[in-house]
Amino acid sequence: MAPIVPPFTSETAHQKVKVAQDLWNTKNPEKVSLAYTPDTVWRNRDQFLKGRDEVVQFLTKKWEKENGYRLRKELFAFTDNKIAVQFFYEWFEAKPDGGKQWYRCYGLEDWTFGDDGLMKKRQMSGNDVPITDEERWFKDGVDVNSFPISDKHL
Repeated sequence: MAPIVPPFTSETAHQKVKVAQDLWNTKNPEKVSLAYTPDTVWRNRDQFLKGRDEVVQFLTKKWEKENGYRLRKELFAFTDNKIAVQFFYEWFEAKPDGGKQWYRCYGLEDWTFGDDGLMKKRQMSGNDVPITDEERWFKDGVDVNSFPISDKHL
């Protein structure tokens, strides 16, 4: 598949978002980092990163903590070389008693791309909300793209 490069159309922006979603759902930090420029700049909540090495370190720690991670990204808006997405992901924290505390993260990201289609800048704002196992959307066997997400988000 040829790289998806700016300027984006509605079709290519949607494709870029779903490619990113699928890539992140691999939970492979090295593979994910290759979608970003070598000198990429990130703000992820309260953390600031620069370069692929820091991205790999960040994602490695993230996925060591966030068990059962499953993500959905949706196109929010786009221009020539920028895309904004809303996202939802679920993960759990293992409890000492063997149980699990599930969380859903809601948030927005804005992305800026170079002419080669690699992401130069990523800014993420998100909030984790505790949920019960019954409230989960992305259980095993559920297609994250087809689960109906309402305005209430629950």
